[in-house]
Amino acid sequence: MKIFLDTANLESIRKYNDMGLLDGITTNPSLMSKEGGNPKDAMEEITKIIKGDVSLEVVSTDYSGMIEEGKRLREYGTNVVVKVPMTPDGLKACKSLSSEGIPVNVTLIFSPNQALLAAKSGAKYVSPFIGRLDDVGQDGMNLIREINEIFENYDFGTEILVASIRHPLHVVDAAKIGADVVTLPPAVLEKMLHHPLTTIGLENFLKDWDKLKSGNPDIKI
Repeated sequence: MKIFLDTANLESIRKYNDMGLLDGITTNPSLMSKEGGNPKDAMEEITKIIKGDVSLEVVSTDYSGMIEEGKRLREYGTNVVVKVPMTPDGLKACKSLSSEGIPVNVTLIFSPNQALLAAKSGAKYVSPFIGRLDDVGQDGMNLIREINEIFENYDFGTEILVASIRHPLHVVDAAKIGADVVTLPPAVLEKMLHHPLTTIGLENFLKDWDKLKSGNPDIKI
């Protein structure tokens, strides 16, 4: 399963990319606004840091605007995937951009039907928002199961990009189901790195090593 980071924070992107953990990035206007500064500079830098796909989102809601913005976003790099909303105009834009060789991520997916239609329109990725479904009392992960079952029946070539991840268990569940990608906020990825038993184990190893060194000051590994 591929791991994308859902952020526009360059420090976080560099940090986790240097660990070899990142296969791509997803961004949106809210994330760009959170970081401040010039979004053009941020998008340009992100596409340079990351070798994998970088989803950059349009802000237009009409077909013509999405096409214009999508082509402009693609100029930031050949790894740019244009993110469009799950609307009639969004699907129309997805079809047109995909036909021109520009990959598309259809976002704000909340039902299997929406995912099916996005795949039919040529989307490279569909982004179901599981956390937001959980927030309103629905089973977000069940949506991933249903989409995965549908996609396995057909040769769409569309990848399931699980979005709105709230905690590490969402990642485990998505991996068990067989989702292609999860996109995580930095805070969730940071939690995945740590376990209290790892910390305790390392502390014990270092204490034992100090004891060993105290009797053998010249010892080295």
